[in-house]
Amino acid sequence: MTFRYLPMTEQDKKEMLDAIGVTSVEELFSDIPESVRFNGRLQIKEAKSETALLKELTNLAKKNADVKSYTSFLGAGVYDHYIPSIVDAVLSRSEFYTAYTPYQPEISQGELQAIFEFQSMICELTGMDVANSSMYDGGTALAEAGLLAAAQTKRKKVLISETVHPEYKQVVDTYGKGQGIEVIQIPHKNGMTDITALTEMMDDSIAAVIVQYPNFFGQIESLKELEPIIHEHKSLFIVSSNPVALGILTPPGALGADIVTGDAQPFGIPQSFGGPHCGFFAVTNKLMRKIPGRLVGQTSDEDGKRGFVLTLQAREQHIRRDKATSNICSNQALNALAASVAMTALGKQGIKEMAIANIQKANYAKQLLKQKGFEIVFDGPSFNEFVVKTKQPMKEIANHLLEQGIIAGFDLQRVYPELNNHMLVCVTEIRTKEEIDQFVEEMGAYHA
Repeated sequence: MTFRYLPMTEQDKKEMLDAIGVTSVEELFSDIPESVRFNGRLQIKEAKSETALLKELTNLAKKNADVKSYTSFLGAGVYDHYIPSIVDAVLSRSEFYTAYTPYQPEISQGELQAIFEFQSMICELTGMDVANSSMYDGGTALAEAGLLAAAQTKRKKVLISETVHPEYKQVVDTYGKGQGIEVIQIPHKNGMTDITALTEMMDDSIAAVIVQYPNFFGQIESLKELEPIIHEHKSLFIVSSNPVALGILTPPGALGADIVTGDAQPFGIPQSFGGPHCGFFAVTNKLMRKIPGRLVGQTSDEDGKRGFVLTLQAREQHIRRDKATSNICSNQALNALAASVAMTALGKQGIKEMAIANIQKANYAKQLLKQKGFEIVFDGPSFNEFVVKTKQPMKEIANHLLEQGIIAGFDLQRVYPELNNHMLVCVTEIRTKEEIDQFVEEMGAYHA
């Protein structure tokens, strides 16, 4: 046998053909004219046995520079964080990894409780009143926030800071086009949202203002200064956040945010070459009935026993399509569970310590690079990412570092053409002193 699973035997095939009254598989295609059929041989490799195929694919996979074999200083929206071993142990339980959508609460209590706990922890981190049961990723969550704001305010303009993740901006723009929403960028100044420019751009036609906290450059935006400018015109304040950073930063909810979104990937979810991840979406009580996706609520049965149900469902699967607030028909339940398990394993104090370690180690790397003669481009307070200017082309530096077993930071010229030879460096809590020292040493050797 050359493969593990037999789709059918020859006898199975004969019985199925007899049942439908044809003599061969080819006869099924008799209605397709010969002139449009491909009768040659496809230019593909010969089929291999399972063992040979696994060996070939394993060898191909080994060519990847993964974070288990290499030391990574690459962030830019997807991060290499500590994942407690208990995460995989819980996810591997069949009642979780086979679960889809808990339409029948009476037999889905475990799944519903897990989602409820996820919502509760996201509310604590963000300082918001209500969070949904997760969304696809941080980018689509942010775009849904823009749509919600436009629907709530009956306005068709959204301002988005130039310091928001470039891919998130693209998703917001794409969603906006479908709804006739104009998305306008607010310029940045020294790596932060330009408050003067924002003030000049604000008027009563703006549905919402979107900023990131910390922003794409790793800088910590001053939400306290932005909030009164935005709310003066009755616009909504939307903040895209890194959940790990919220372990130490003042939560956006405490600084006047109306909607807080983000990606839960830093908690228990592998990088996986960019996905799948898990978006979160939290709002104030005022916007509770407009939140996209689904909500799990806590209740009690007729015997007074604690239970969980889907509630306030505003999706088009549950209510009249014209009254639905979103067409999001699913969520990332398994990844949300991973985030919940990771947050539970870490606990409040653990998340805080994790956030502090990110700040301390990033600042340690920043100081060492300064000593080597590198220019740290933006001088404001930052979290675990910062921008370094290099003398040599980024591609050359990245290739040199890769040869030393190090994955370089992100080449900012790819998304900000004016930032040629600028690297966005990320240092998380799992980077050791030795790894940081080696990174700086190698950077310095190439920089000289």
